[in-house]
Amino acid sequence: MKKQSFESQFRNLKTDEIDIMQNRGCVCEEWDRITVPEGFIPERFKNVAFYGDIMLGIMDGRVDSVSGISRKCGIYNSAIHNCIIGNNVYIRNVSNYISNYNIEDGVVIDGMNTLEVTGPVAFGNGVLASVINEGGGREVPIYDRLSAHEAYIIALYRHKDLLLDKLRGMIDAYCDSVRTDRGVIGTGAHISNCGHISDVKVGPSAQIIGIVRLNNGTVNSSAEAPTRVGAGVIADDFIMASGCSVTDGVIIEHCFIGQGTELSKQYSAENSVFFANCGGFHGEACSIFAGPYTVTHHKSTLLIAGLYSFINAGSGSNQSNHMYKLGPVHQGILERGTKTTSNSYISFPARIGAFTLVMGRHNAKSDTADFPFSYLIEENDESVLVPGVNIKSVGTVRDSKKWPRRDRRKGSDKLDLLTFYLLTPYTVQKMVNGKALLEKLEEEAGTATQKYYHNGVKITRAALDKGIKYYDLGIRRFTGNVLVSLLQRNGFNSIGDLRDLFTSCDDYGCGRWLDIAGLIIPEGALNQLFEAIEEGRITSLEDVSGGFRQMHKNYSHYEIAWMSQRLETVLGKRSSEFTVDDIINILTDWIKAVEDLDELRCNDARKEFSATAMVGFGIDGGDEERRQDFNAVRGEEDSNDFITQLKARLKLKQDTVAELKQKLSAL
Repeated sequence: MKKQSFESQFRNLKTDEIDIMQNRGCVCEEWDRITVPEGFIPERFKNVAFYGDIMLGIMDGRVDSVSGISRKCGIYNSAIHNCIIGNNVYIRNVSNYISNYNIEDGVVIDGMNTLEVTGPVAFGNGVLASVINEGGGREVPIYDRLSAHEAYIIALYRHKDLLLDKLRGMIDAYCDSVRTDRGVIGTGAHISNCGHISDVKVGPSAQIIGIVRLNNGTVNSSAEAPTRVGAGVIADDFIMASGCSVTDGVIIEHCFIGQGTELSKQYSAENSVFFANCGGFHGEACSIFAGPYTVTHHKSTLLIAGLYSFINAGSGSNQSNHMYKLGPVHQGILERGTKTTSNSYISFPARIGAFTLVMGRHNAKSDTADFPFSYLIEENDESVLVPGVNIKSVGTVRDSKKWPRRDRRKGSDKLDLLTFYLLTPYTVQKMVNGKALLEKLEEEAGTATQKYYHNGVKITRAALDKGIKYYDLGIRRFTGNVLVSLLQRNGFNSIGDLRDLFTSCDDYGCGRWLDIAGLIIPEGALNQLFEAIEEGRITSLEDVSGGFRQMHKNYSHYEIAWMSQRLETVLGKRSSEFTVDDIINILTDWIKAVEDLDELRCNDARKEFSATAMVGFGIDGGDEERRQDFNAVRGEEDSNDFITQLKARLKLKQDTVAELKQKLSAL
């Protein structure tokens, strides 16, 4: 609510209105500093102390509680200083005061200590969160519309001085634009039974219930994506994005809380950023970059000084960033899809490859970035890598499918742009690298060697051989996936049409791909954005965000370029030289990889229906009762959704490849 936009519609209080308010226990040393509109109802104010310049709206409505209690709008038993109060506001039992706020229409403030703005402040915008490295050097300035991708660049591209200077300048300009000595409580916000709120801006429809303290922050919110801040919360120097939930005794300091994120059950965090759909319960975080879907549900789980995304941290998972020499200066990277089992431990520095399952304690400073879909296991105090095995896990497939379904963000204004696919040029390129590394290890050490060492991990001969096989299946499957999708989406009537499909794609998709905190894009496209920022062709945060959105939109075009380049490598010829037989052979190879990998995944799922899985069922009966009880609770193998859907999709793919082969053969 801006005073100048409707100031001319307001007038001073009339003498009879002042008399009514005084008779109802209201006091003011300078009544002429209170202005009201026509239709003002003085009877809606009782036991209110007014100080400074006040504008009061029309209070002719009612507010209804969830339990059905209906109360007249107005201000009761409160002290108000330098405030603009909108229409149909309900304020009651403010034990200290409300000072320097614009309180918009329909706001409810029912029981609290203090609500104040202490001077020109930016409401948490510009606060530095020391992420990833607790010792400093990777600080991210948080602000209202910070995306995971912007934060990733600021935290991890410290070597690009000009780029960071430009980005920081844009953020500084934004912080200056929101700096003011007036706070806002947005339309329809609800604040009740709260302690002290100082220098905090509250968005529309936010619910702030029973907090202990909020200091120097912003609670962004909207009618379509309301934010909830609940009982016992203490928050200092923070930004909360729309649609997040922070409740039940959470303590945060120097933190950004992203859209759809839930922190609850006494979780504590400092110097950390949490992006879309994170979940923190019971445990603690210190100096972490929690990319999208970073989740921890358990007590005694610590995430510290690392980069995480799409991760599930098991009970008692811990990391260490301190070697008691130069301080807590070490950092770790757990790439997307990593899981840590109960009581697992990683001594940083370390880098764990995408979709890796970490079990046991690891002190070897491992780097498994080029070995995605692996197990990292502790065995006799050694870190043992089982490369590629996780690609056949039903749990891995299930994760990739559940993430889109568990997107809690509401509305169309989503800050983070997410790539949910399991197989992408990013993960598959790592499989290409991993396969080549395994083959090189085997070649250099000889086929008689039974164990190999690489970047702090041991790989057994059997695991190496299987890893090559698993990576080969994944590479062939993904390459064929993209090819089939391309052929299905586009018509072709000649070999010329077919070749044009491979040459019309965006060259940026060729080469290296990156995971920019949930957004998977080619390095070439990202560098183009960097150049535009450094050269001054992009000068606003909105345009930076627009650049990321365009890359997200272009994913399928970039992906085709990667696939085309891959086929050129496999076939040993340019795409302009591809023949019909080449494409048919690739399709044949693809469906074989699909069949083999799906069979491995079905076998993995069947383990959940084995006799071992039935232990604990049929508690007071024999084998038959155990089986019946198991089937009643878990269902039967033949009717399991995962297995039946996998078989149905396989049949569809087999039919598709048969149709495409027939069409190609007719050219």
